[in-house]
Amino acid sequence: MKTAKIATALILSALSTGIQAADFSLRLIGEQSIPTGTLFGGIEFGGISGIDRAADGTFWALSDDRGGERGTPRFYNLSLGYDASGFQSVTVNSQTFMQRPDGTTFPANARTVDPEGLRLAPNGNLYWSSEGNWNANPAARYQPFVREMTTDGVHVREFGAPDMYDYVDNTTTGGRSNKLFEALAVTPDGKVWTANEDALIQDGNITTVTSGSVVRVTAFDGTTGAPAGQYAYQLPAIPVDAVPGAPFGPDNGLPELLALSDTRFLAMERAFAFGVGNTIRLVVTEIGPDTTDVSGFESLAVVDYTPMSRELLLEMPITYEGVTMDNFEAMSWGHTLANGNRTLVLAADNNFSVTQTSKFMVFEVVPTAPIPEPGTYALLGAGLALLGVWSRRRR
Repeated sequence: MKTAKIATALILSALSTGIQAADFSLRLIGEQSIPTGTLFGGIEFGGISGIDRAADGTFWALSDDRGGERGTPRFYNLSLGYDASGFQSVTVNSQTFMQRPDGTTFPANARTVDPEGLRLAPNGNLYWSSEGNWNANPAARYQPFVREMTTDGVHVREFGAPDMYDYVDNTTTGGRSNKLFEALAVTPDGKVWTANEDALIQDGNITTVTSGSVVRVTAFDGTTGAPAGQYAYQLPAIPVDAVPGAPFGPDNGLPELLALSDTRFLAMERAFAFGVGNTIRLVVTEIGPDTTDVSGFESLAVVDYTPMSRELLLEMPITYEGVTMDNFEAMSWGHTLANGNRTLVLAADNNFSVTQTSKFMVFEVVPTAPIPEPGTYALLGAGLALLGVWSRRRR
């Protein structure tokens, strides 16, 4: 059909402009914060763990309130005011509660979900991920997932996450508590990608100050929701140790991915050491022709494989250009500046702690080659799915 031919031609054109690691650098424009304790609609604002730019230029932002903490699990619409000269403002426009598949909202008084990742879908809906909630009592245990919802919070569908991610016993196999689906990305070909934050139990130890770990980056077919490949990403050792006598040890994780092409991503690595602070690394990572599809491996601790490449783009240790690093977990492309350069937005989860804030940073993307607009990505995905998805999702 003519529509399919046009979509295919657009995709081939986009792939020819794949971004290389050395094709851009980042210049900090500025930062803004919303104080912990700020209320919106009578509920405390905070916990921002996912962010993505909406079609109208505002931003969707996901709170990781699980329920039973500050209120009903929810997401926001934000306006970020900035230009090349500075970052002026963050405005909260609206708040929306997410719904379960049965049409009810998630409860405000119980932990049944752990929202973490958020991305705009090609059809205008939202993809979102949950780490689930580990509990020794199976009746109170909720598994991780990736789902699609409308911008009104209405459930549309759930993707087919592999069972290897499920909580089993938090000891011998499966997911580790609070270490699952944080990262979420949508590539130009319409695939949806997620990753566990730190290693699955069967894949080895989590990161320490002396050794790294490995996580699994999983792709889903954007039309069917079925798994469509899985690759290993190696996390480095934690760069700094916690102070002596700290109540808990340091950690590292992969909280976010942002697509640069069908096979290349900007990854965020976030490390924390109690009494010292956060270190944030932005890394360009790629699935190359020799990268191993590890979806068939029960354990990554006992097999040989080729992981995704990893090239450090920017390291922000504790304090970067006058900005104190915090629990950054969210990343999105932002507005295009007057000079034609794109921007990158980072957001930090304040953990609803009085010692932290909901912090936002904006960078200018200074390229040496063209970077496709996010709207182009959405158009390509829509072209691919046009023949089958639209009628099936009408509900």
